[in-house]
Amino acid sequence: MSSGQRRMGGQPLFILEEDTERTQGKDAQSSNISAGKAVSESVRTTLGPRGMDKMLVSDDGDVVITNDGATILGEMDIEHPAAQMIVEVAESQEEDVGDGTTTASVLAGELLSKAESLLDDDVHPTTIVEGYHEASGLAQDAIDEAVIATDLDDDQLLQVAKSSMTGKGTGDIAGDVLAEVVVDAVRAVDGEDGVDRDAISLQTQIGAASSATEIVEGVVVDEEPAHENMPRTVEDGAVATIDAAIELQDSNVDAEYNVSNVDQLNAALDAEESELRGYAETLADTGVDIVFTTDDIDDRVQAYLAKEDILAFEDLSSDDLASIRSASGATRVSGVNALESSDLGTASISVESYGEDELAFVEGPEAETVTVFARGSTEHVLDEVERSLMDALDVVTAALDEGGVVPGAGATEIAIAAHLRDHAASIEGRKQLAVEAFADAIDVLPRTLAENTGMDPIDALVDLRAAYDGGDTAGVISEGQTGSVKDPLDYGVLDPAAVKHEAVHSATEAATMIVRIDDVISSS
Repeated sequence: MSSGQRRMGGQPLFILEEDTERTQGKDAQSSNISAGKAVSESVRTTLGPRGMDKMLVSDDGDVVITNDGATILGEMDIEHPAAQMIVEVAESQEEDVGDGTTTASVLAGELLSKAESLLDDDVHPTTIVEGYHEASGLAQDAIDEAVIATDLDDDQLLQVAKSSMTGKGTGDIAGDVLAEVVVDAVRAVDGEDGVDRDAISLQTQIGAASSATEIVEGVVVDEEPAHENMPRTVEDGAVATIDAAIELQDSNVDAEYNVSNVDQLNAALDAEESELRGYAETLADTGVDIVFTTDDIDDRVQAYLAKEDILAFEDLSSDDLASIRSASGATRVSGVNALESSDLGTASISVESYGEDELAFVEGPEAETVTVFARGSTEHVLDEVERSLMDALDVVTAALDEGGVVPGAGATEIAIAAHLRDHAASIEGRKQLAVEAFADAIDVLPRTLAENTGMDPIDALVDLRAAYDGGDTAGVISEGQTGSVKDPLDYGVLDPAAVKHEAVHSATEAATMIVRIDDVISSS
């Protein structure tokens, strides 16, 4: 019987179009689980400090080299709907906490693998889902118990930042510098209400080693002076931010003017010049040293401003103008004639050349925004540095604002698995099997870390469990050409608890959603 055909009273009844494809039962479950596992396996070798990179080449020849899970999955052209759910796991992880995307994806794939074995043993999908959700709750409790500090000092934040960036192509020396920049940036916007993550922006510029990355207490805009004769450096200048064009005013009246002689023409031109010169004089009389606009500045106004030694920038985005206002304390005004001295802010500005590019550095004495000015020797290096910095900024923010830190290097996962096994015996029915399977799935993370560092994964897992049973904290530490089982706290390997919480939650949600599907209907 075809996929869209049922019999009623001996006659075929078609409820779906003839070209509809339908997969049911174990075939549907097997197909979906296999697709999810395949996506998970594609990023597994990137996990940890010794994880490998992936080269992603698009149809038009663009190349991305990275070991960031979210980037890899986002660049892949994935069509299978179940596989797309694993991509959504990485996207959710990236959006909520900024890091741990590979961890979440690998865990989701392993949960699917263990669920497949349970299905083969005739455990009902609903039982697996209920067991997985109960195990997820127990795992969250174990993460809370593993938290070692919530009131973090700068040294601990540096360890969090370095742990996040380790293995992402930043290098040891550059990693130290980048970690310090990240912590300084986060501390600069850490207030009574927590970290204002949106107050940290990132500007990249090719042409130097990544160790040349620095923090700017203000904003960096990709703009050049409106006129070549304007000053390129202003110290503690008065700043005006104008959300309008500085040019001749358009008349609201549709009128025609008849010019009958040269004197009338000259008078009209003089009136234009007077109006344009008036804008520059108004700005100068108000005490403006630097002006930013979101629209055009007439060429003649630019020349007048240059004569007044006023530095001007035109055609800025609304976001850039908002950042400049935040850095300088200036007030947005709707036009030059609406400007008053109380609307002015204060900032120091310098325009720097980088090859053919020019950047304006705007630093305010009481700047509420900071910019991480990232450098890289090549485009691919710079892209990876940018991704690493974004992840590190997010995880340091999460560590400060969302529950503190836990031991890294797989130590927390060993504690989670042990906690699940301890409680599994108290769970009645077949759900116990699902909880034990969840614990086995968690083991994939330290096992993968060990495998990627060149250790025997089984021996490493045995040693990690033995250390935990003995009351010690132990993880997979990368040293030299291989790894070893040691205390991650001695090596400063710390992860935000929020990253672990989100990885367990998002992986569980994706795996249980896929397991519950027993019918796939697709139409062309």
